[in-house]
Amino acid sequence: MIKGFVHKFGDNIDTDVIIPARYLNLTDNSELAKHCMEDIDKNFIKNVRKGDIIVAKENFGCGSSREHAPIVLKENGIELVIAKSFARIFYRNAINIGLAILECSECVDCSDSSDVIEVDLSKGIVKNINKNKTFAANAFPDFISEIIKNGGLVNYIQKNSGKLG
Repeated sequence: MIKGFVHKFGDNIDTDVIIPARYLNLTDNSELAKHCMEDIDKNFIKNVRKGDIIVAKENFGCGSSREHAPIVLKENGIELVIAKSFARIFYRNAINIGLAILECSECVDCSDSSDVIEVDLSKGIVKNINKNKTFAANAFPDFISEIIKNGGLVNYIQKNSGKLG
């Protein structure tokens, strides 16, 4: 179960907005994360807390295929991103690093910044606590849930290397 405060964004939030390219020379993820969303929300870093949730409209994570984008979100404590749709490469990069993502248009339309959302990923149930509304989303297949629970693909493979093949 994931429960957190909403940070709401619009359409086409690209990877250069999530983490501007001018900082990609930083190699420490905690330093890199200090610049997350700064070009769209100067106060994001001050306001984000562990367990928070990003809610966005269409095409979240579009742009370049940098894996830094989901890494800095996770580094800042974002537990889940809910959007109407995701760019395919961001979707895959998020799963690869263990950041939960979910498509749920109804939740996006109903939610505002600072709302509290509770999500059961295994059942695909999303509830906006402030508005007392519940939505259905597609739950992840078990193998993707396991990748996310293990903190990403590399961790999942290391843990299961003796069981694979």
